[in-house]
Amino acid sequence: MASFSPVPSVAPPPPPSAEEDLLCTPSAATVADSKPCSLPYTERPNIPIAWPDDGIVSASWVTEIMLAFEWASINLKPEEFPSVLPVDVLDKLVLSASKILHKEPNCVQIDEKCGLGLGSHVVVVGDVHGQLHDVLFLLRDAGFPSDDRFFVFNGDYVDRGAWGLEVFLLLLAWKVLMPQRVHMLRGNHESKYCTSVYGFEKEVLTKYGENGKHVYRKFLGCFEGLPLACIIAGNVYTAHGGLFRGSIIPPAKTKRSKKKNRKVISNTNSETLKLGSLEDLAKARRSVLDPPWEGTNLIPGDVLWSDPTMKSGLSPNLERGIGLLWGPDCTEEFLKNFSLKLIIRSHEGPDARDKRSELGGMETGYTIDHVVESGKLITLFSAPDYPQFQASEDRYRNKAAYIILEPPEFDTPEFHVFDAVTPRPKVNPYYDFEEVVDSDENLEGW
Repeated sequence: MASFSPVPSVAPPPPPSAEEDLLCTPSAATVADSKPCSLPYTERPNIPIAWPDDGIVSASWVTEIMLAFEWASINLKPEEFPSVLPVDVLDKLVLSASKILHKEPNCVQIDEKCGLGLGSHVVVVGDVHGQLHDVLFLLRDAGFPSDDRFFVFNGDYVDRGAWGLEVFLLLLAWKVLMPQRVHMLRGNHESKYCTSVYGFEKEVLTKYGENGKHVYRKFLGCFEGLPLACIIAGNVYTAHGGLFRGSIIPPAKTKRSKKKNRKVISNTNSETLKLGSLEDLAKARRSVLDPPWEGTNLIPGDVLWSDPTMKSGLSPNLERGIGLLWGPDCTEEFLKNFSLKLIIRSHEGPDARDKRSELGGMETGYTIDHVVESGKLITLFSAPDYPQFQASEDRYRNKAAYIILEPPEFDTPEFHVFDAVTPRPKVNPYYDFEEVVDSDENLEGW
């Protein structure tokens, strides 16, 4: 069991603005709801944003980013975004973040070695899906990253919402500023396939015009560097989708196997599936644009796409066409095998849970899906009133949540529930939300 000693702490970076009404002040509630203020109309920020002269990202520079993005979302047309963040500045920010992310392991350890101590707190955030104003509120409500406040973002920064580009860039700026305090994990939407279907590619092309294809390629390269999972204080495993199978050993080569373009299909028979280990996770190849659903490198797809179920065992996730379904017995096995107390995953919003009556709904931004002898499995969703664009007038109007983990063990979640910031600025969707496949289902035809 991990133990921690106090570490020095400094004050968090300044708020996004000197005006206290830019966003609501932090909520004093711990588990109760937080009520965002209505969206304000702020003064014009200092734009265009320039890259720091010394090449070093500062807290004040990140503050400028937050101010400028929020103001632009209200006052500018999407195609005017380069007047806020020129493409050369975007390139430098994405490159700086990518260099950090690509060096991180598949499973990041947040522990005493990186400064976690008795004075620390860890904020865990689920899917945010391009909902910029809700992300800005969440940061202010939870408190900005600091020496004693760690953040783990559990993927799905982009798609569906109209400001995925701003959300991802903002979090990259925080990552560059505080690489040991801000941890960004990959979600299933950080892929070429999903961003081509659910709006992010079109959003980038719209906002950056003739430079759009170049910018989109930069983002795809950055997505490949995002770690798959993290372990907090040796007690908490977090990943976007969840658990994963053991590594598949490719068959020995024979003369018959030398055919060109030979397709290797993995054995997904439920009877042969077994849970993977942290060693398997560490060895997986995550630098792929789209995690494969066949072959031998299946762990990335499992981690990003899998779902819990109340049925025991491990089986293929036929509904999604990729990943696994795992039951409470698998949760117990994983927790026990690796001396863990808690699993926090995301990946399912109110639309997905609306079709899975055996599990809890996502009305309050989280569900406790499995309670077993060794601990719990939690699904966390941080995009309120999701999705932003809905074909039906009968909206889900779900609340969202984030989790705070406190010392000394960091294994007891505090749920902070919040509503959407309203009204949202009016903007057109970047995907055909009335016709697109719902809840990322039936993707066998990638």
